[in-house]
Amino acid sequence: MSAGETARSEYPVQPGDVLAGKYTVERVLGAGGMGVVVAAHHIHLDEHVAIKFMLPEIAAKGGELVARFMREGRAAVKIRSEHVARVTDVGMLENGSPYLVMEYLQGRDLEQVLRATGPLPVEDALDYVLQAGEAIAEAHSLGIVHRDLKPANLFLAHRADGSSCVKVLDFGISKMARSGESGVTRTQATMGSPLYMSPEQIMSAGNVDARADIWSLGVILYQLVSGQLPFDADSVAQLVFKVVQTPARPLREVVPGVHPALDAAVMRCLEKDRAARFQSIGELAIALGPAAPARCDLSIQRIARLLGTTGSGPIPRPAVFSSAPPVLGLTPVPSPPRHRGPVVALAVLAVVGVVAGGAGVVWVQRTRTRPEVVRPDTTATATTAALAPVDPAPALSAVALDPIVPPAPSAPASAIPPRPRPAAAAASPAPVHTAAAPATASTHHAPTVVPDDRQ
Repeated sequence: MSAGETARSEYPVQPGDVLAGKYTVERVLGAGGMGVVVAAHHIHLDEHVAIKFMLPEIAAKGGELVARFMREGRAAVKIRSEHVARVTDVGMLENGSPYLVMEYLQGRDLEQVLRATGPLPVEDALDYVLQAGEAIAEAHSLGIVHRDLKPANLFLAHRADGSSCVKVLDFGISKMARSGESGVTRTQATMGSPLYMSPEQIMSAGNVDARADIWSLGVILYQLVSGQLPFDADSVAQLVFKVVQTPARPLREVVPGVHPALDAAVMRCLEKDRAARFQSIGELAIALGPAAPARCDLSIQRIARLLGTTGSGPIPRPAVFSSAPPVLGLTPVPSPPRHRGPVVALAVLAVVGVVAGGAGVVWVQRTRTRPEVVRPDTTATATTAALAPVDPAPALSAVALDPIVPPAPSAPASAIPPRPRPAAAAASPAPVHTAAAPATASTHHAPTVVPDDRQ
């Protein structure tokens, strides 16, 4: 909508108006049946924001519509995900129209992207849906069901580094089960967009849970990949009949060569019986894993963590993530049974080796003719520390390297030319370096060979 259209008198604000003493209205970003969104400038923070107003004639009716508008702000504040447009302020204009101050987004929604480019590359479609899934998973963990997921409510913005970031918009008709709020839940009312609504939501708008959002995500993914809707008709009556009674055409028939995991996941989202669908966004995310690009792994793990802690049941971990860090809430792979018999036997052998090694040290020290400083306690401690692990391999190596045999006889004295020792060196004992030598070296004391300075 152009700036020239902002002169309509029914808009609650005009360009140049200053709201709450800090927001200067700049231009209209969009308008709908209930309200209008404008770009504004925060005077004190020097940043752009988006402000959503309810039209005065709608606000005058009060009741459920105003409650729906305010519910959007409360739902968005509760969800901390980067994939939800932040709400930073809320208030009421002098004419009674409520308003929300939100994060200013630059980009376009996925409905506009589809119109401009047609079907998306499969990798991009999966990336966008899984990013949206992060926000929906957090909403579900808080007991909030969106109930109006569609491409127009998935906004494609960009981070500071240029990477794409999907933002979920419009929680206005969300259902907050845990807080006792059911949204605008008149049984006869049509809530959401029929093209993306689940059978149970079409039949009764109040009788929905998280699985209604799973249906909508399946429809969105089907459309992003194929450029077609799984259910389409010339009239609302025909559309309702197809959604409730007619099975969707398999995605693999519309897009030949599509990954089997993607086809199976989308078609399970579109099961008429919600008990046959995925029971959580986490299950859907993991099922999409084999078809998703590597950049989606973080989204999948975040979704699994969010819903693995809310009592939604264990989520099976796919083989594709077998090398990834454990994800909270996923069922761990059972370890093989451990047999303690060999470990006990090896421990006994290790103790025997330690005792024998100590005895060998004493025997060697008693048979040596030249006095030397001996520290048996330190040697035994080092040997014990080396054998402390229960791991069988180190224990066997230590025992094998520590045989209980006397050392080889020393070379004849004539083979080693005598050398006078300095008086200062003779006055102090030679230092014992136990840290640098292996622990098992204590059982074999080779004669000390001193370089001859006379050569």
